[in-house]
Amino acid sequence: MANLTEKKRDSLKSSTFGLPEERKYPMPDESHARNAKARASQQVKAGNLSKADEQKIDHKADRILNK
Repeated sequence: MANLTEKKRDSLKSSTFGLPEERKYPMPDESHARNAKARASQQVKAGNLSKADEQKIDHKADRILNK
């Protein structure tokens, strides 16, 4: 996965994030989209993320991954 520096992350449009209102789960490319899906799943299992938010992230990632 390509490095995403703080400067690059700050310059991303909100629409690039899985949760744009919180600017969480950045997905500027396919590797970050796969990672976002994995992290969201982990956070649901840990009780830190709702299932609805996971579905938003998965849907956005799937569009990037052309699924």
